[in-house]
Amino acid sequence: MKKYYLGIDLGSTTSKAVIIDEQDNIIGRGITNTRSNYEVAAEIAKQSAIYNARFYLLQNRLSDIIKRHPEYRRYIKEMEDAFQYLQFSNRLERLERQLFSTAGDIAKDEEGKLQMMAEVTRIVAETQEETRVDYLERDLGSKSQFFRDIVGEKYNEKVSALPKAMFEPMMLLFDKSINPVENETISFQFRQLVEESMNLLNAKYANLADTVIEEESNHFDAELNLLKGNYQRVSDSLKEHINYVSEEEFHIANMVGTGYGRALLPFPEDCIKSEILCHAFGAHAVFPNTRTVLDIGGQDTKAIQVDQYGLVTSFHMNDRCAAGCGRYLGYIADELNISLNELGPLALDAQKEVTICSTCTVFAGAELRELMNVGEKREDILAGLHRAIVMRAMSLLARSGGVRNEFTFTGGVARNQAVLKYVSELVRTNYGQDLTINVHSDSIFMGALGGAMFARRNIEVALPDKKKREEPAEVN
Repeated sequence: MKKYYLGIDLGSTTSKAVIIDEQDNIIGRGITNTRSNYEVAAEIAKQSAIYNARFYLLQNRLSDIIKRHPEYRRYIKEMEDAFQYLQFSNRLERLERQLFSTAGDIAKDEEGKLQMMAEVTRIVAETQEETRVDYLERDLGSKSQFFRDIVGEKYNEKVSALPKAMFEPMMLLFDKSINPVENETISFQFRQLVEESMNLLNAKYANLADTVIEEESNHFDAELNLLKGNYQRVSDSLKEHINYVSEEEFHIANMVGTGYGRALLPFPEDCIKSEILCHAFGAHAVFPNTRTVLDIGGQDTKAIQVDQYGLVTSFHMNDRCAAGCGRYLGYIADELNISLNELGPLALDAQKEVTICSTCTVFAGAELRELMNVGEKREDILAGLHRAIVMRAMSLLARSGGVRNEFTFTGGVARNQAVLKYVSELVRTNYGQDLTINVHSDSIFMGALGGAMFARRNIEVALPDKKKREEPAEVN
């Protein structure tokens, strides 16, 4: 029986799971929001990683065929997108039922309840169709967005178009309904959902216009062109392999939990490790020459020095305040009524960087509103905010021992392009233009990867004996 190893990073804003095999290959990744129920978040992340692992095994099993027939790669990629859409659709239907139930509790009268339910029906129907297109045509599945974020953005957009008298009740309806749905574990049968995914894809390919794709189109368009008249053969030939990977048993030989909420994981005590150790080990696994790691997560920032084995030699962190971390950025996004994903691109459009006096979450909203009231542009304010966040991280790096080659940036905030820009600029300005700066598509999974690798090795490792110095306490 094959052995697999699981790492779960239970963060303050997201929970990540990584499954590796006995050769340290990542075969599955899963991610979800972390809200009020940490145990559910960990289970959802784990199940997502197992689903992802089955698609990995399918591609691995077909590697020789894919080399000769690249259309198979495209079909499997789109099949996983459709799979994710069906999961989203199932949860959206569950949300619709919850919205109906909540409407009965908060409506002033029967007429108000019926009006709210009618709007819910319309909003859900439109969201179903829009997200189907987003997943099947616009590659939404690869962007690692979460159910709450996707449905919340679309719901807000549609409710904003309603008369003012309906706006507040409809927003209250959503706020009271989303948590029970988001914190519910829903079991899916892999094979059943894959079959439904293939039906969706085959209908899509059957409806494609019979046109020749231009030569300058990208590689995926060429694969799509190959699939147009060939999808049924590809679909039929995959069924045997899908049956095989559907029955694969994932024997988790060992597991390690880490992250901000690791003490809440349903793991034995000896299967819990510090996120500092795990981020360092994961970063070193991906970039073996790593000597300095910066991890900006949802709740804290960690500057870490590692040796040639990926083990921590020193570190410094701000673990008393979420200022300058993911939660702070989320608060700023809420203040501006935009999604978290929009912050970085807006900041990159700035013409200047407005000076920010504080990165404390408590004062952020007031300072933001004050700057906008005196005429500062939103983009320029955000540029200043992002730079202030990185300046705070630079202070931690200096106190941990500075930056040595190579420097690796991990954590969810590493996905923010404006933060990455300022990290790159300030690290090179202060420590040398020839430094290698590593950022990986798996940066957000580094903690979970390190946990999985510790699980495979089953070794005891502790933080350095020197007591960490903490940032002065801030009001937050």
